[in-house]
Amino acid sequence: MPSVPQTQQQQLAESTAMKQRVARDSMLAAAAMTLLKLAAGLFSGSLGVLSDAAHSGLDLVGAALTFFSVRVSDLPADEDHTYGHGKVENLSALGEAILMAVSCVWIIAEALDRIFHNKIDLRHSLWPVGVLLLSIAVDYWRSRKLRKAAEATGSPALATDAFHFASDIWSTVAVLAGLAASWLGERLGIYQLRLADPVAAVVVSVMILRLTVLLGRETIGVLLDAIPSETRSKLVNEVARVQGVLEVEKARVRRAGPGYFVDLTLAMPRRYTFEHTGELVAAATEAVLRVLPRADVVVHTVPRMARAESIFDRVRAAAARHNVSVHDLSVQLFHGKLRVEQHVELDETLTLVQAHEFVSLLEEEILRATPEVDAILTHIESEPATIEQPEETVEEIRRIELAMEQAAELFPEVLDVHEILVGRAGDHLSVSCHCTLPDELTMLQVHEAITALEDRFKLECPEVRRVTIHPEPATDNLR
Repeated sequence: MPSVPQTQQQQLAESTAMKQRVARDSMLAAAAMTLLKLAAGLFSGSLGVLSDAAHSGLDLVGAALTFFSVRVSDLPADEDHTYGHGKVENLSALGEAILMAVSCVWIIAEALDRIFHNKIDLRHSLWPVGVLLLSIAVDYWRSRKLRKAAEATGSPALATDAFHFASDIWSTVAVLAGLAASWLGERLGIYQLRLADPVAAVVVSVMILRLTVLLGRETIGVLLDAIPSETRSKLVNEVARVQGVLEVEKARVRRAGPGYFVDLTLAMPRRYTFEHTGELVAAATEAVLRVLPRADVVVHTVPRMARAESIFDRVRAAAARHNVSVHDLSVQLFHGKLRVEQHVELDETLTLVQAHEFVSLLEEEILRATPEVDAILTHIESEPATIEQPEETVEEIRRIELAMEQAAELFPEVLDVHEILVGRAGDHLSVSCHCTLPDELTMLQVHEAITALEDRFKLECPEVRRVTIHPEPATDNLR
């Protein structure tokens, strides 16, 4: 598996520790409140308190599931789980939603049985009230703590727990209201008020059941790799704005726990080099992370013809597919017809027949890609197949340097020549130098000046086989 930077490892470790600590505290609090509510419910005989105790018992099971899931979800990917273990948190959230739904259905059934069969026998006491008030305080504390941890880590299991305990607050408030109304009904002799306890249980359970269904639907959607359409649209739009991206051909997003996995297929201009393609992939990855900061991004690139691709681009693309270099490329108009002239460098060890066959295939492909072109003229050059090891010729260096300097003086555009290097490879001399030219010259003028200088120099030194002149702007040499 790919290595993770040290800072990212530290962030993951801190996130894991936070999730486990908060989940553990929530589980311990759930255990304590379950025992207290059960004792208070059995003492008072209140269905509301007993249902709240049952709810807390399921909370304990859910908190234990959450604690287990956050311990497993941050385990690194392995051979059996190449996408990691993040889905464990989503499974935990679904399990907790199911437990909430079951508890709500049970409470509603029991409350209706008491309402219709007059099974209401409450023993009023301040002790259950104190337990319920303590429960509200504990649920408020842990729901806030869980929500903050869920926001910091992106954990769906902690988010579900936070929602669960926040809903428990309203459930407990309704139970308190039911107890108060029942007590008041008993004191005033109003039988209908005695029904407040089971009615309050029904109202709260229906409310929680509705929210549970919404939560369960969202969790199932994550397990089935569903994401909000607006999230995908925002992501695609952000990536499409990256310079060089012609089209986002495919965008697949799936969520696992707090993280996302994004798989993109991007169309890019086929003239791009490998280095340029790498820059585009990096920029697209940054665009995804601006939308989904926790995403694991994989980008596939496919070369495509740009809408405004010129003849030059199509010729170079054909040459690139055959892994050859093209230079001195020109397109000329003769009698209303276009003709391409190009120089192609081929391995110097090829025979003429082999080189001609290769160039013929290349020209056929270029003609198919550029139907507006009528003819192609290719100048075949040899590309050295071996690395040259020049030997300096001390006795000739000064004469050749002087010849280059004198030739440069004949051209007013050439401000100076410097760093003149003379070498010998076998029987052939080679010369390279740097040439200073005015900043405002166009590249066409620069090419013409350098070519004229090279031609003049070779008249003085015909024994030099190869001349390489590197042009530099005047301001660059003033730094």
